Amino acid sequence: MRSSNRRRWIALLVLCLSLMVIGIDNTILNVALPTLVRDLHASNSQLQWIVDSYILVFAGLLLTAGSLGDRFGRRGALSVGLALFGASSAAAAFASSANELIAYRARMGIGAALIMPATLSILINAFTEPKERGRAIGIWAGVAGIGIAVGPILGGALLGRFWWGSIFLVNVPVAFGALILGRFFLPTSKDPSAPRLDPIGAALSMAALSALLWAIIGAPARGWASAGTLGFLLLAFAVLGLFAAWELHTDHPMLDVSFFRNPRFTVASLAITSGFFAISGALFLVTQLLQSVMGYNTLQAGLRIAPIAVVLIIGGPLSPRLVERFGTKRMVAFGLCTAACGLVLLGSVGIDSPYLLVLGGLVTMALGMSMTMAPATESIMGSLPREKAGVGSAVNDTTRQTGGALGVAVLGSILASGYQSHLHVSLRGADAVTARSSVGAAVQLGERISGRVGHTVIDVARSAYVHGMHLSFLVGAAILVCGAVLAIAFLPARAPYRELDATEYLPTDIVVDPSQLAPSGVVE
Repeated sequence: MRSSNRRRWIALLVLCLSLMVIGIDNTILNVALPTLVRDLHASNSQLQWIVDSYILVFAGLLLTAGSLGDRFGRRGALSVGLALFGASSAAAAFASSANELIAYRARMGIGAALIMPATLSILINAFTEPKERGRAIGIWAGVAGIGIAVGPILGGALLGRFWWGSIFLVNVPVAFGALILGRFFLPTSKDPSAPRLDPIGAALSMAALSALLWAIIGAPARGWASAGTLGFLLLAFAVLGLFAAWELHTDHPMLDVSFFRNPRFTVASLAITSGFFAISGALFLVTQLLQSVMGYNTLQAGLRIAPIAVVLIIGGPLSPRLVERFGTKRMVAFGLCTAACGLVLLGSVGIDSPYLLVLGGLVTMALGMSMTMAPATESIMGSLPREKAGVGSAVNDTTRQTGGALGVAVLGSILASGYQSHLHVSLRGADAVTARSSVGAAVQLGERISGRVGHTVIDVARSAYVHGMHLSFLVGAAILVCGAVLAIAFLPARAPYRELDATEYLPTDIVVDPSQLAPSGVVE
């Protein structure tokens, strides 16, 4: 293997390590949710915000972070992100309240927003040959999925031996290890046009997403038809309209909305959004199902989600080869439909159902996701010029995080509404409030009351949770099917790849660091 080729693959390993710490953090928290109810007295709404405060800031700043990387250098953006993510993780481990943890999770989101688009934009500029780039993206997508699946296992193992803060401390050595390795193995690159920043666009995009999530997460408590919920929804769409108008008006847009005129770009973005909507919402629900309804401890629950990792490890890198044979359109649509079947299986799980039914749903969902993510990502990145890799990567990552945030918010809120409407127990005062806050709190209350009344509280709470969960999974499956229909209608059968000649292997937007040159003068 040539030295330059070997260096590219080593760089990919460093990028995957950087990416994995984000993927792990997205899901390692899920198995700790019942523990946070007990130790920090977190309500169901606070649980959603502990998850979504991170995703909200992450998604809201991705486009700005991608622009910063394009302007000032992608390796530098990655380094700053890793340092901030590691430091904020250490602080989150010692939070003394649910609200304090929400604030630290938001700071972690800033670091993650700098990390994720940098990994993909560096990859795009390092792998210029289309087939090799597609396989590198397949590995990248597989690692993103592995992080998602490893999180619950690692979280369960840590919570079985240490306090809940250990799930954040584990991020620290990984983040700083990737920071050190990146200094030696990652090339530097940026957009030579040095695009100006767009702080107004960044503020508008984050305000729109914040208002939307605030409306959805608070809807079960306020009511879906309440003035507060409808007001925040109207505000979200109004600010989103202002964002689009501003991006069309300004001469240095954070997001060139003309990209969305390309159906390949738009539909691929929607496919990724719907996929992460489903998987993030499903994992949020399933971890509570396994612990609070089926009675597994944190480690047992983590291990029972582990098979997702095996599927993603195999499916992610394999999917580009399947695309070469069957085409982008078919693979994306088939993958989304397969994932929808997995959610339907999960929606049939009852209180007394065997774990094998849960396993079947999780594996089917993961298989569908593994077939969808790589070709959809390649469709987004392949439809843009390489000098816009940072913004293109940020759009890809924004669709992931926005979909994930909405999945937790929407499916979690549907669950909460169904749970509260079916929680018919004879409790009053503080006990009634506690039982309605979450199924984990209701189970703990029932265990504390004990006796026949306590058993009744637990049984009714578990039944109410399963009822709300069924409706949530059906909504998630419907979203995935809609994504599949759009893929069939608008994605090209095959991506319009163009083989690059030898003079194009050094992209014009790369600013070469002399330390990255081999003796022959070839960029490594």
